[in-house]
Amino acid sequence: MNPTRYAIVPKHPAAHLFEVTLTLTDPDPAGQRFALPTWIPGSYMVREFARNIVTLQAFNEAGRKVRIAKVDKQTWQAAPVKSGTLTLRYEVYAWDMSVRAAHLDDTVGFFNGSSVFLAAEGREDAPCIVEIKKPAGPAYANWRVATSLPEARGTKRYGFGEYRAQDYDELVDHPVTLGEFELATFKAHGVPHDIVIGGRTVNVDMDRLATDLQRICEAQIALFEPKSKEAPVERYVFMTQAVSDGYGGLEHRASTALICNRADLPVRGRPEMSEGYRTYLGLCSHEYFHTWNVKRIKPAAFVPYDLSRENYTSLLWLFEGFTSYYDDLMLVRSKSIGEVDYFGLLGKAVGGVLRGSGRLKQSVAESSFDAWIKYYRQDENSPNAIVSYYQKGSLVALAFDLAIRASTNHKKSLDDVMRLLWRRYGRQFYRGQPAGVGENDVKALIQEATGVDLGALFDEAVHGTRDLPLAELLAPFGVTLEPELGNGSGKPSLGVRVRSAADCTLAAVHDGSAAQKAGLSAGDVLVAIDGLRVTGANLDALLSRYLPGASVEVHAFRRDELRVTRVKLDGAEVVRYRLEAGDKARSAARTARERWLRG
Repeated sequence: MNPTRYAIVPKHPAAHLFEVTLTLTDPDPAGQRFALPTWIPGSYMVREFARNIVTLQAFNEAGRKVRIAKVDKQTWQAAPVKSGTLTLRYEVYAWDMSVRAAHLDDTVGFFNGSSVFLAAEGREDAPCIVEIKKPAGPAYANWRVATSLPEARGTKRYGFGEYRAQDYDELVDHPVTLGEFELATFKAHGVPHDIVIGGRTVNVDMDRLATDLQRICEAQIALFEPKSKEAPVERYVFMTQAVSDGYGGLEHRASTALICNRADLPVRGRPEMSEGYRTYLGLCSHEYFHTWNVKRIKPAAFVPYDLSRENYTSLLWLFEGFTSYYDDLMLVRSKSIGEVDYFGLLGKAVGGVLRGSGRLKQSVAESSFDAWIKYYRQDENSPNAIVSYYQKGSLVALAFDLAIRASTNHKKSLDDVMRLLWRRYGRQFYRGQPAGVGENDVKALIQEATGVDLGALFDEAVHGTRDLPLAELLAPFGVTLEPELGNGSGKPSLGVRVRSAADCTLAAVHDGSAAQKAGLSAGDVLVAIDGLRVTGANLDALLSRYLPGASVEVHAFRRDELRVTRVKLDGAEVVRYRLEAGDKARSAARTARERWLRG
């Protein structure tokens, strides 16, 4: 099958328009169909990328227009051409500053292939060649290209020119950053890894970032391949867009696209580990772990991806939740953070799950299946209706890991489960043996890998809604788990989450809370408590003047109607949980904890 050829150029950066051409030398003689994905793997929501195609035309080999018509929301049908090539030329509007789609202005360009490259139906297995062109004008003289797509002959690394992919799936699994960016390179067990930082930055310590990421990457490679230390890629690219306020990442087979607050990046001359930098390293660790867990070890429902519609699986708790467990665990195993910091992160995760009553109504398996309509489309009632397969999934992984270690006297662990999944499903995935994990296979796989039948713990953790017995599971490791009240005080609570510091608009009202009992709802704007003006910034300070159980008069607007209600304040909310390793723990517990945290 002849290659499908693409060319993409930032045609009008100020108008945020990419121009794409697609050329087929052997189009379907009955009339070629083209389609654009509706979603991007790793972000489980239908996003309708075709809505960003502004103009589209088709031409034959002589340059004459060929009739082409849209047949559904994402598909076009071209009229038959008697012989020769068929070329599409279309414009894509790119103004999504996230990791999921495409963005273009006069300072930076970024795109995922699923947002810009139409697929020629019936030719998805054909090789693809894409020419990435530099925008015209002297303002772009210093722009470069960052991508993990392999360069075609004659194209220099980071240069404009031709890149190649074995098929359409590979083409859309390598995002591209265009512009001026900072660059660092390191090797993890011999494999080159690039760090690309775009956006306006000041004094970023790229050497420190390379050193820290090298340790994290090598720890993960060694987890999956303890003997050979063989990475699953020939080259890997971390590409980050630094902004004033942002956070997110999306995994790909040999790279990740990240967005972060520029203040979170390490600063030259400041060796301390800031909370922001720790968060950024955790994000990098999470997306890198996906190189194995979901990009190669996949649920059977994703083999292959059907990018035209939702692909349902009840296993995202395994692929996202287990990844969320290992991302921070790899920080402590790589010595990027210490035990105390790690326990702080675990306590934050426990608090994040236990604060929402949705955990008592939805299992992580149900949360995974409904990601398309619930997790990625959250509203004001989400804390009361859903549980995060990321956060609770990470606690499920923690529970399984601790239970396996305790049952086998630390001879086996969750690491053994991940290695079995890798050997059976991941190692050969892109080498001609694609297979996926079945919806009901995980319990048996855990037993096969470790010899442990998790029994009721597995069933309740995955399909049930009761809280996990984490305190009991942590005890043999000499670790206690205790709740902490808000700000460490006994101040009362309304049981709400506010939208911003500027005003006191309620973003969420928790089940059974003082606010809900008084009839307050999400969207209400609190204006006064006992006659004193309230904002999102001073709400806690006002409430601190009262004792739990006190009755206060609240004035609030619902739409344009002023409401007055009395609220009986709740006791202090538990905002986080404290994990502590006791100094007097038995030596066996200390040894068990060391084996867990050091791998």
